[in-house]
Amino acid sequence: MNTWLIVLVILAVAALLWAYFTAQRLNRLHIRTDAARRSLEAALNRRAAVLSALEPGAGKVADRAEAIDLTYGNFRERAAAEREVTQAVAALGAEPPSRIVDANVRVELALRFYNEAVADTRALRLRLAVKYTRLRGTAALPEFFEL
Repeated sequence: MNTWLIVLVILAVAALLWAYFTAQRLNRLHIRTDAARRSLEAALNRRAAVLSALEPGAGKVADRAEAIDLTYGNFRERAAAEREVTQAVAALGAEPPSRIVDANVRVELALRFYNEAVADTRALRLRLAVKYTRLRGTAALPEFFEL
């Protein structure tokens, strides 16, 4: 009888520890995803500002893209605006100015970091054990951002 009680207590403690550490990891992943989203937005805004400064004709396209906040509700709209910015950058010719190239590299890196953070967060949040124990919380499920 005592053996079963000890085993039951050990299993309960193990389950509670798993839930605690999983919730902590999920919280850290959401913080990482939010930070990566803010970095991506900053990189996209910087590229738009550089394009606007170097090519005044593309200023309207860049300003339109920069005016759209990078939030989960605006992802499609912002992605469409960023595609227009990318086309404006491509219209600069085969060898765009180095500041534009630098801004594009920063956008690509920020996009890669953001989508990696989203993949990690979604992988943990979509596990059945996390779903059934309701460790997901109330935060929105992060979305991938594609240019």
